[in-house]
Amino acid sequence: MIGPMGEAVTAAGYGADDVARLAAEPAKESRSGPPRGPFQRDHARVVHSAALRRLAAKTQVVRPGSDDFVRNRLTHTLEVAQIGRELARALGCDPDVVETACLAHDLGHPPFGHNGERALNDVAADVGGFEGNAQTLRILTRLEPKRLRPDGSSAGLNLTRASLDAATKYPWARADAPEPVGAHADGSPRQIRKFGVYADDAEAFAWLRAGAPPGRTCLEAQAMDLADDIAYSVHDVEDAVAAARMDLTVLGDASERRAVVAAVVDWYLPGAAAEALEAAIDRLRATPGWPDRRYSGTRADQAALKNLTSELIGRFCSEVEEHTLDAHGDLPLTRYSADLEVPLRTREEIAVLKGLAAHYVMRTGDRVTLQVRQRDVIEELVRALQKTGGEALEPVFRADHDLASGEAARLRVIVDQVASLTDASALAWHQQLVGS
Repeated sequence: MIGPMGEAVTAAGYGADDVARLAAEPAKESRSGPPRGPFQRDHARVVHSAALRRLAAKTQVVRPGSDDFVRNRLTHTLEVAQIGRELARALGCDPDVVETACLAHDLGHPPFGHNGERALNDVAADVGGFEGNAQTLRILTRLEPKRLRPDGSSAGLNLTRASLDAATKYPWARADAPEPVGAHADGSPRQIRKFGVYADDAEAFAWLRAGAPPGRTCLEAQAMDLADDIAYSVHDVEDAVAAARMDLTVLGDASERRAVVAAVVDWYLPGAAAEALEAAIDRLRATPGWPDRRYSGTRADQAALKNLTSELIGRFCSEVEEHTLDAHGDLPLTRYSADLEVPLRTREEIAVLKGLAAHYVMRTGDRVTLQVRQRDVIEELVRALQKTGGEALEPVFRADHDLASGEAARLRVIVDQVASLTDASALAWHQQLVGS
């Protein structure tokens, strides 16, 4: 079957509408062998994007460069992509669609992670706010330069409808978003309504969601979201243990267990029964390889810790794959033909791992103090850029600023610029424009 751009549709369960692109492109010629499929081209475009490269210097949980072992947002993204690809293979989704969504899922994160997101949402409160997932869509469909429309405006990376939809974790606008609850993976309280599109990008959003059930995420997006959940729940614990900020053997102590359970209820599973979370802790401690002595950093301990993370990831994925296939039957499962089935016990165990990181890493006083200063940096930088009238912006954003109609549109461009910065460049720009 041939899609509307002359690209071959090779994946079962996908049709011409799924491989359509917002801006028409000529068919891709191949110098040797069969041409790449449309979803392979999507994957390559995200891999080669500047937005993906910048994630190497953006906060995951511990700020980049503070430790040689811990993950940054790019290494986290690569791990999410690997987990997502394996989930896709098991379920019959196109692996490139899910992996592309996984690679794209954090592109909209600003400097300092969710803490920077909170600061940008505050300064942009009167112009539609800021949300990392909505910013991801803006990057994919507008900001990351790859294809232009006939009128000269940017179509961003011009991904296929299926890949854009798979990268849309919250398929609704700000006005339709539910009230925030709990906390983010980096410990900051959820104060931002989670939504997937700004008013500026409503046209692209309407196109990519054509034919989709309102408010429902496609199966590929659900796989991306689960892969993200699994990756950061397991790997944040691994990083904390390796950095000597957590000792897993303390879960044998009743008071420590109660503290972890309280963190889970406060941040991740409001209303969960303490007895159910205690049972989840017991199941985790029964996992092959769970340590019975304090981590010492030897090669043997490093190998044991890595094997434990592999065991947990494999178990979570297998449980979800089994329940989903039992519920929905024959492969392939794609788009809106099925929903991911995540057992409650799996959700509880993932939440307990998040709670461990929350209690032993994210609630510490040094992190709270640092986060306050980071938000100040972001807010002061936005105000300083407003005073320059756009002159201090990078050329691509300066052009957007010059074309913007009104103060609200110009502020959105400045927010786009600041959101694109890495942690280090945000600090450098602040030093140059604001001072110490």
